[in-house]
Amino acid sequence: MSGRALRLVREEPDQVLRLQAFRLAHPEVIIGDGGFGVWQACIPEPDGERIISRYTLRELLDKLDELTPHECQ
Repeated sequence: MSGRALRLVREEPDQVLRLQAFRLAHPEVIIGDGGFGVWQACIPEPDGERIISRYTLRELLDKLDELTPHECQ
């Protein structure tokens, strides 16, 4: 995780465990600092990849939970 990403996580300390749990459950999904003050996730798909961007880690993880509810619950 980049220094910028670590700074962003410090702003949402309650989301760190959630991020770690998601990464364990979904090692194929790349999550990090997308630059410009956003978080991004790259989700592999059969025909390419899906990129999700959100301003906060909480918003990104909420969206990822919507896209993968059966695996995150």
